[in-house]
Formats: sequence, structure tokens, C-alpha cells
Amino acid sequence: MTVAENANERRAMPNASPSRATRAELYAALDGYLAALKARDPERCAWADPVYHTENNVALAIGDGLWGTISGLGSYDLRFADVESGQVGFFGSVAETREESPFTVRIKVAAGRIAEVETIVVRAADSGLKFPDPRFEHKPALNEVLPPGERVPRARMVTLADGYFDTLQLNDGAIFTRIHPHCVRVENGVQTTHNPSLTLTAVARLGCEEQLRLGYYRYDDRLRARRYDLVDEERGLVLARAFIDHCGRLGKYRLADGTEVDSPVRRPHSFYVLELFKIKAGAIEQIEANFITVPYRMPSPWDERCRPGTDAG
Repeated sequence: MTVAENANERRAMPNASPSRATRAELYAALDGYLAALKARDPERCAWADPVYHTENNVALAIGDGLWGTISGLGSYDLRFADVESGQVGFFGSVAETREESPFTVRIKVAAGRIAEVETIVVRAADSGLKFPDPRFEHKPALNEVLPPGERVPRARMVTLADGYFDTLQLNDGAIFTRIHPHCVRVENGVQTTHNPSLTLTAVARLGCEEQLRLGYYRYDDRLRARRYDLVDEERGLVLARAFIDHCGRLGKYRLADGTEVDSPVRRPHSFYVLELFKIKAGAIEQIEANFITVPYRMPSPWDERCRPGTDAG
């Protein structure tokens, strides 16, 4: 699929609304939700009518899924808010019995009530790609409030994030965004750039743009169903949602430097990802992502065609 074709399917910030909840109010809604989740008591939350709730790309009733198995929340707390669309996001970790997992949640608040909850829990027992020893560490760059001179307009932030996905799709070395030379990417709690000790990929020792210029991720066939629901202009953060499709047909291929490599992906499957981009002075400075493996080309329940009571087409 070309960049132009992809543009036709993108939905940039579809949930924007005149809601003007303050950052403090959105953070309070997040804290209330997390406290209720930890207590396994959804009655503690003020829910909108209707409310839409998903966990790991499946629509669930409030109180189902993680609500019944959570045993604790970790100390990692990366939060951000979009006062224009009335949304708040969170990266942390969640414990279920003996396992601590990376955890992301996006919440939409309307008139003081929770109207949407989208959650990813990266449970190692379910992972098709297992990341070793996730670490949940405070990241100064992601928590920094940008001075006005280093902020980027909202639409431009989405363009830069979307350009990263364009770069990743059928990655051949062309760069369609701007990336800071020292950009760090963390996926499922593991640093996957500038990390020579990580053997999960052959390019983990390299920086983010170096990896992409090599064309290592050629096996990422399609970055589809892209949405950019939450933009925190004050912090320079864009939360993106997408699927990365892998058909698994690619075998050997050559990197931009001529090196022949074997594709690590040899079966059809997709990744469902919530990915956070830090954009500072017009470039991507840091990336944090949580993703899970789902069936190949699985649709999103957030697609209007899949909502209850609508024609699935």
C-alpha cells in the first residue's frame, strides 16, 4: 500500500470534542479509574451511558477481563492528557497473581464521566514475541513540559507520528519523518535502540533512525487502522493506535548496506499497538510502545463498523 493509499484510511483524532476538562480533572478521572480497577470495583467510577470498553482489542463489559484478575499496580506512572478531546493516557504495569505486565490505558471523559476505555495488557504468557525482563523506569524526556518555543502545532505532531509509521511500513531505508539522533525507543518495557546487550533483534545496538535507514523492518507489510486520538501539546506527546500486519512470506532480504538477513517473521500475524511519540523542536525524541500479537489482519472494535448495533459490512 502506498503512502497516498494509506492516507485515505487514516482517522486523525476522531474523538475531538468541545470538552474542556482541565488536565487536573482528567488526571483525577485516571486516578479514580486506576483505584477502582485495583480494588476490582467498577462501581467506584462514574460511567457515561453508553460506555465503550476494550481490552487487548476485544470489546468487554465493564468489570470483565483485567477487572477480575488484577492483584496490584506497579509504581511506573507515565501520564499525559489532551484537554481538547477530553482524553487521558497512562503507561504503567499491572500485576496478576505472579506476573507483572506492561499496561497502557486510554480514557475518554465526557461531562465528567468515563465514556471510553481502551486497554493493552502485555501478558508474557500470551505473547508471540517475548521481550526479556521488562523494566518500568521513569523517563525524564517523556515527562518534560516543553517551553513554548519547542512545541509543535497539533496537526504537525500527528504528521510526524504518521510519518514514522510510513517509514516503518515496507521499510526500505527511506525516512518520512524527523527523528532525533539520540531517539530512544522502549517496547513492552524493553529498550530496543542503543542497547547492544539485547539479542532480540539484530539491530538493537543501533539508534532508531539508523535501524530504519538500514531497512531492517522490511517485513512490516502494512501499518493500518492508524488513529491519533490523544495529542498532549504541552508535553509534546502523541498517542497512536495501529496494527502492524505481517504476511510472513518474506525470507531472505538485503539491508541498505548490502547485508543479507533472514526475516524473523515467517507466519501470518499482526501486532496491535498503542505507541507514544515525544516530539520536541520538530523531531521525534523518544518512543514508548506496548503491543500484543493478534490474529493476522484482525480488525479493531474501535472501527465504527464493528460497534454493537451497527452493520459490520
